[in-house]
This record gives sequence, structure tokens and C-alpha cells, in this order.
Amino acid sequence: MPDQLLHRHDQGGIATLTLSSPASLNALSQAMLAALESAFTALATDPTIRVVILAGAGRAFCAGHDLKEMQAARTAPDKGAAYYAGLFAQCARVMQMIPALPQPIIAQVHGLATAAGCQLAASCDLVTAAETARFGVNGVNIGLFCSTPMVALTRKIPPALAFEMLTTGEFISAARAREAGLVNRVATPDSLADETLALARTIAGKLTAAVKIGKRAFYDQATLPLAEAYALTGAVMQENMAWRDTEEGIAAFLEKRAPDWPR
Repeated sequence: MPDQLLHRHDQGGIATLTLSSPASLNALSQAMLAALESAFTALATDPTIRVVILAGAGRAFCAGHDLKEMQAARTAPDKGAAYYAGLFAQCARVMQMIPALPQPIIAQVHGLATAAGCQLAASCDLVTAAETARFGVNGVNIGLFCSTPMVALTRKIPPALAFEMLTTGEFISAARAREAGLVNRVATPDSLADETLALARTIAGKLTAAVKIGKRAFYDQATLPLAEAYALTGAVMQENMAWRDTEEGIAAFLEKRAPDWPR
């Protein structure tokens, strides 16, 4: 991955990816999306990583697509049509990689998460936010409705609030985002990183295989009719119960001791 755009730091089974283009407010340029795609591809097959944190450097988490890059594409003979089709397909591909990752991924949001940056946060499994963070899908303010960011957002918050944000371009606070279900935990700006790391460590301390099979089932059952959802998750529970490490976990609980799980 280009070191100037995305940094990765691993510690204790937790990988932290930091969007590192503060001058552009960590805009999702084609290069930034390519860096994320490369990082997610590597993480998907990395058995040493149990949780992923996605953060941003500088004043913002992510300001969305790179508008300067998008405007420059208009000079092409096709007025940018091929570029825009490629960009939105690339972005959709990256966003869909997040729920498909075997590890839970936590967005650590400070400052602004706007447009496709809000989409990026909403695509993550969990979100922590600084009290001063703000979330918006404000493309309508420049005449561009946030149609693709809408996909992730409407799967996280009530439709009425999502539509209000999409049509007014107004931002919501971290507190309101938490009330709406977009944010899991809110912290002071100074304690945000520690709060996120504590959440990551809690998850990393669980049986990794159980978290992975559970994450996959979480998304697989979400769009199924009720009976099909129970059939799928029942099969997952049956598979999970057959594991030696699950047998050990139950025994440890009953015997009031720590489980002997692989690390």
C-alpha cells in the first residue's frame, strides 16, 4: 500500500489502518481506495489479526470523494463518464469488502465524516466517535445527491433521519449519531483512541473463530426471511458447538476458570 496514503500498525492481534492524507482531509481518491482495497485484501487472509481499527490522520476522519480529482476528469473526451463509472464501482467494491472481512472492523471517527467518508464509517461493523465528530451526507449542497453513501447509511440508521440528512445536507453530532444507531461509543477527543483500543481488545480477547463465524452469519441472516434466518443461524450454532474450543469455553465457564484457548 502507498505509505503516504495509508499506514498500517499491528499490535496484539489488532491492526490499525490510518488514512494519511490530511491535506485532502483523507479524501477517497482512486489511489486511497486502491490502498484500502490492498490493505483489506491482505487482512482477509492474515491469521494474526483479530480486530481492525480504521482511523484518519489530521483534522478529519474522511471528507468523502476527492472533488478536485472528480472535476479534473471532466476534461476527458467522454466528459469523465468512464472515470466516474470506474470510481463508483471501485468505491462500492471497497465498501463491500468491509462486512466481508473475517475480522470486525471499528471506524474511529474524529472531526468530520462526510459523504463517502460517512459511507466508509457506516460500512464498518462498529463506530467510535469523538464528542466533537460530525456525520453528514452533504453532497446535495453541491448538487450531487449522495446516492452511493445512502446504501450504507440506510442500513444503519432510521430511514427518516437518513432521508433528512440526504436532502438537507445537514450534519448530525456524535451524540445524535449514537442515538440513531450509527455510533456505538462516544468519547472525549483526547480519550477516543484509548476507548477504541479498549473495545478492540475486548473483542480480540474472545475466541477468534467464534467471532469470525458470527460476523459472517450476522450479515448473511440480515436480509433473509425470518424462517430462513433461523435455519441458517441454527446451522451455524450447530457447527460452532462441535468445536473443541467451544467445548473448552463452556467447561471453563462452568468451572469458573479462564478458557484454554489458542492465541
